[in-house]
Amino acid sequence: MSPLIPTRQIVTLSVDGNCLYGTYHKAYDSTSALGSPDESNRVGVLFLNPGFLPRASPSAVYWAESFAKSGYPAFRFDLPGLGDSAGDIPERMLDHVSAGGYGPVLSAIVKQLAERFGLSGVVLMGLCSGAVTALFTAAITQECAGVVLMDPYFFLPQERMKIRNELSRWATWSRLGGFVSDIYHRVRHMRQLFRRNKLPGNANRPLLRCWTKLTSGRVPILILKAPAVKTRGIKPRVGEFDYLEYLQANSGRNSRVTVEFIEGTNHSFADPVGIEAVRQHTEAWLNECFPVLDSRSKETAALDRHC
Repeated sequence: MSPLIPTRQIVTLSVDGNCLYGTYHKAYDSTSALGSPDESNRVGVLFLNPGFLPRASPSAVYWAESFAKSGYPAFRFDLPGLGDSAGDIPERMLDHVSAGGYGPVLSAIVKQLAERFGLSGVVLMGLCSGAVTALFTAAITQECAGVVLMDPYFFLPQERMKIRNELSRWATWSRLGGFVSDIYHRVRHMRQLFRRNKLPGNANRPLLRCWTKLTSGRVPILILKAPAVKTRGIKPRVGEFDYLEYLQANSGRNSRVTVEFIEGTNHSFADPVGIEAVRQHTEAWLNECFPVLDSRSKETAALDRHC
């Protein structure tokens, strides 16, 4: 444990022969500035790598420290080949993530953390591709208590991104390109109307099945949505399939899904507005779904049980 930051600790785990490195943010207690002496039976929060980025992003550090101060042990881990962790990075990262390739590794991390720190469960928190991995992992991990999905996507990105990137480049420097781009999206919108809002061909159906499994099992899910390009509010751009509307309509009455739209930020949530809004929404959701009892509350509850 670092003498400069007494509430943080470097943690290593072994998964499939690879040494994986993470940072452990010890939960604060209301009666102690140096961390709570008893974190057993608490829910922890595990942050996932977004794409190729390491665990040490300033926003993730801030959120982890904030949740720890609220009583939730927090962990930031580098997946194999990323950051400080050993292992190989997949040649086709997007395909690997879209197929749930990191799910078994992350599931092993969750199980080891829960056992090592005596946690009652672990909440997975991921941005973009990290959100995709969080869903795949939660569906196969009993110790997963809930998931926080920041700007998740539910399609297979390879083909879609290739077309969109070319159009976006053209539209940025050409007025004609922007006009053609608008027509392209309106044609897609008409096609969706004729299809009666059926899932598009590039929908990630295995990922959607994971969603169905979690919602039917009443696993708490928090979705944090940032504004997209050429959109107003939470709805996607004209011509793009509304996955959130589709998923909410098919989740059932007993599901525990919360969607929060954060205006004035961007996809990374790394600006001041996004960073603070993510903290506030997530802390409120954690307190509602997984309330933490401080030391005094625990003593009072223990006395009530004995009386």
